[in-house]
Formats: sequence, structure tokens, C-alpha cells
Amino acid sequence: MKKILMIGAIALLGVLGGCGKETEKKEENVAAKPVETQVLKVAFNQSDKHPQYKALEKFSEELEKETNGAYKLEISPNELLGDQRAATELVQNGVIQMAVVGNPVVESFNQDFAVIGLPYLYDNMEHQKKVFTSDVLKPIFKSVAPNGFEVLGAFTAGGRCLYTDKPMTKPEDLKGYKFRVMQSDTMKKMIDYMGGIGTPMAQGEVYTAIQQGVIEGGENNEVTYADLKHYEVAPYFSYTNHLMVPDLIIINEDFYQNMDGDKRAIFDRLVKETIENEFQVWNENVEKSKKLAMDNGAQFIEIDIKPFQERIKPLQEDVANRNEMTKKIYDDVRALAD
Repeated sequence: MKKILMIGAIALLGVLGGCGKETEKKEENVAAKPVETQVLKVAFNQSDKHPQYKALEKFSEELEKETNGAYKLEISPNELLGDQRAATELVQNGVIQMAVVGNPVVESFNQDFAVIGLPYLYDNMEHQKKVFTSDVLKPIFKSVAPNGFEVLGAFTAGGRCLYTDKPMTKPEDLKGYKFRVMQSDTMKKMIDYMGGIGTPMAQGEVYTAIQQGVIEGGENNEVTYADLKHYEVAPYFSYTNHLMVPDLIIINEDFYQNMDGDKRAIFDRLVKETIENEFQVWNENVEKSKKLAMDNGAQFIEIDIKPFQERIKPLQEDVANRNEMTKKIYDDVRALAD
């Protein structure tokens, strides 16, 4: 009898032991189960060599790591998802989650955005960095939420300058010259005030338009100038430094508001870190871009910008004094210059 009881006990222990191992295996399987990654599609109109693209790549790596694989980005460069206006509509409709677009694109939804893209608003890159890493632009960024998207923050795109077939050293040199500008009334007026003719056009059309004589030149930073090989059709790059227009990071409003609270906090923090990182990457790329352009025959001309600044003042005053919000933002941005 004792022998039978002992055999039964041993058998029972074996069953319990097996159950324990099975339970342990199940727990291991649960713990090891991979998190389903949500891929955030991002539209980008420049190449994959662009500093902003590189900043977004690092953002994706950090986001995937810190959310334990919950999110990562899929960045489509070179306007593969359409131009900036089309990309904005895709974000609005939730077809894609994010895009990087020029400030004038968002200005078409809220004209007050013109104030943060005013010519000669920012003294230099350090001033602009102070503004973009502060909270002074939050009210205007939130204002477009009813349109189905929100602005998360702004990237620098450096100082924009004029380039064409001759040096532009004074306003009189621009007479009769058509320069491509972003699709914005403010940008068109800017070139008109400076002495030329502002011609709104998509970025992808500029090279051919200059080549065919539809326009005489463009206005952009050294990085885009070199990246898109515009030095081949417009070899004189004149440092008017008339504009430091923000490139805005936009996100679908429904997606953003429905993010898990903890993950959204991580997301927001990484956006701020990415903006700081982009300034650094941008500065590193400017000199490389200049060298590439000069090696291909481009000339970079330093000029006195004061005559251009004087011509722009009526435009600054008109936009800054449009309403209470624009006045406050203008004053807050200028206060950070000190």
C-alpha cells in the first residue's frame, strides 16, 4: 500500500512539475511575443542626402527603440508621394501620417503663418534655433488642428539666397528677372519688393524652367542648390540671406490625438531632440554643399544686404500687424534675438 501511495505521489509530482514547466513556457512565449510595429508614412520633397532626411532617419531609430518597436518611420523622399501641397492633403485625409512641408504650404490654411516666414525675421541660425526650441510658436502651430493636421515643430532650412546667371548685389540688379518662389502670396511679394518678379512654382520644376528660360533663377539655401544641381543652370549664388523660412513637421490630427499617452510623451520629446539635431546636421552640410557647387563652377558672392532689408520693411509691418496673434508672435520672436 505504501509502495502504491509513493508511486502515486511521484506521478503527481511529475504532473505538477510538467504543469509548472508548461506554465513557464507559456509565460516565456507571452514575454517574447513581438510588439506589432506601426509604420508612420512620411512625405519628404528633398533627396535622401538632405540634412532633414538624415535627422528624420535618426528620429525613426530612436522612436522605434524607445517605444519598444511600437512605431517607426517610412520616409519617402524626392516627392514620391506628390508635391508638398499634395502631401499635406494626404496627411489631412489620414492616408499618410506625417510630412515635412514649407511654411507657405501651411500658410494657405492659416494666413497668420506668414509671420514666422517673414524675410529678415531671424538674425541668424542661433536666433532661429532659440525660437524653434522654445514654446513661442505653439499657439500658431495648434491653430490648424481643425484642418485635420497639426504642426509638431519646425526644421531650419538655412538662409535662402538668390541664384541666377549673374551676381545680384543690389535691388536694381533684379529688374526684369523672374525668380521661382514657393506657392505663397507673401513669398511672391517678397521678391517683388526686393526688385524682381516672384514666380510661384513647384520645386521639381525649377531646373527645367531655368534651362528653358521660363524663369531666370531661384532662391534657396546652399544645400538644396547643390543637391538639385541648380548650379548647372544658375552658377551665381548671391548671399542676400533674405529668408530663413521654416520647414514644418506636420502630423494627422486624429492619429496624433489617439496615440497612447506614454508613447506620445516619448514622441513629443524626440521631436524636440530631432529639431536640435537637425540644426547641427544642417550646419555640417552647408560647407560640403558649397564645395560641391564650387567644384562644378558655381560662385558664391557676399553682398551688402541693407538695401534689400529696407525694401522689405513694408511687407514685415503689413504681416506683423495683421492681428493680435501675428503681432505677439513677431514680438516674441524678435525678443529672442537679444
